[in-house]
Amino acid sequence: MEKISVLAITKNGIKIGEKIKKIFPDWDIFAPSKLTTEVTGITWYSEPTIEKIVELFKNNNALICIFSLGAVIRLIAPYLKDKKIDPAVIVIDDKTNFVISVLSGHIGGANELTIEIAEKLKALPVITTAADVNKTIAVDLIGKKFNWKIDDDSTVTKISAHMINEESIGVVQETGEKNWYTKLPKNVLIYKNIEDLKKSNSKACLIISDKIINDEIINESVIYRPPSLVIGIGLHWDTTKETIREGIDTCLRKFKLSSKSIAKLVSIKKPEDVQGLIDLGKEMKIPVEYVNREDLAEISAPNPSETVKAFEGTASVSEAAAIKVSEGQLIVEKQKFPPNLTIAIARIMS
Repeated sequence: MEKISVLAITKNGIKIGEKIKKIFPDWDIFAPSKLTTEVTGITWYSEPTIEKIVELFKNNNALICIFSLGAVIRLIAPYLKDKKIDPAVIVIDDKTNFVISVLSGHIGGANELTIEIAEKLKALPVITTAADVNKTIAVDLIGKKFNWKIDDDSTVTKISAHMINEESIGVVQETGEKNWYTKLPKNVLIYKNIEDLKKSNSKACLIISDKIINDEIINESVIYRPPSLVIGIGLHWDTTKETIREGIDTCLRKFKLSSKSIAKLVSIKKPEDVQGLIDLGKEMKIPVEYVNREDLAEISAPNPSETVKAFEGTASVSEAAAIKVSEGQLIVEKQKFPPNLTIAIARIMS
């Protein structure tokens, strides 16, 4: 959670807020100025609560309200947009009997936060999302802690229903961390590859891969994209952002790899960083990493070049950088885009 605020509107609520502040000192506590006391650590507001809750709802990752669940729902209802962007909302009653996960239980983290708060306050956590109640896999949370991305979330609701109803679910994992689960439900089986999955009687599928899958099976699947690809880039000082982006896109299309699985863009450390690469990293929101030529020279790459060695002091840049940073396997050997770009791709081994 990046920013969390607590809203209390009663005297008892303020006491609970004070207790929460001691447990979670980074959280902000708000209460109406008409109830001002000498309690420290509370921000007293003078505007109507209906205005304050809207402000806090829009500007926080999580909002904890210490008053009636019905009142909270009525106040925030006009501002609900989408579970992918709405903040987590939690309600605590005036006697701390219950801590209730109200909104964005999975993606927003309200369920997890509810349990944490309830444990600290010795209250009863109330969570109603079906996956949690049935103690099965939350389809929209798989790999979240590893920064996996869901390729297309339009199938999540449908596949979640199959999971909750304990229908047969098949899993294929081609890359990414293996410890995303501790124990699979009895209705979930793992298969070695897509072909075996297609031959199974699975009602729905979970596919963990950095590959583009052109098959009807995706209509009954949720596809997760782990950050498993390292893009090695050889370039000149004046290679543009557009040229680099076009080269990467061409390689991904040619070798049927997903851009959502790019973990890093890597290249040789030059006296001055190439602006085009800097700009592309920012645009794609992907970190850029540089490797010293001495370290690249130690890597055995399949396509060394004497010309590159003469200019860069190492016989390989794109392949060597991808191998070095990924500590994995080169899956796309050097692709040339004359006159000033080469691209290679390695897969991080889990």
